[in-house]
Amino acid sequence: MKLMKHESPVINGNGTNSRDFTYIDNVLQMNKLALATTNPKAIGEVFNTAVGERTDLNQLLSLLKAYLAKHAPQIANIEIIHGPEKKGDIPHSLASIDKAKTMYDYVASHNLEKGLSAAAEKLWNGIGKI
Repeated sequence: MKLMKHESPVINGNGTNSRDFTYIDNVLQMNKLALATTNPKAIGEVFNTAVGERTDLNQLLSLLKAYLAKHAPQIANIEIIHGPEKKGDIPHSLASIDKAKTMYDYVASHNLEKGLSAAAEKLWNGIGKI
């Protein structure tokens, strides 16, 4: 929201902390696979819903700025502020989707770029008139 208001977002730390971000459609996809499974070994199991790729916060904001700048070019020039690191923050996280691949033949429908692009469009079209 800060970018859409043409304000600088704040990243805690230097922005190299990474996560396995996923798009909501991947979660919906996984739920549909769970409902439809005929694999008896998958019943009652817990699965990670993710993409299986690690992205750092600097990359995430860079992509988000690029997608939002398609609607408001000045967003591309907004400075990202780096604040202090959060105590206890895990530097890197990557979800294993091996179990979902094996038991459900899961392959994420949206990688980070596709998901962020879709989210930016929906966000902009929904409330982009801030």
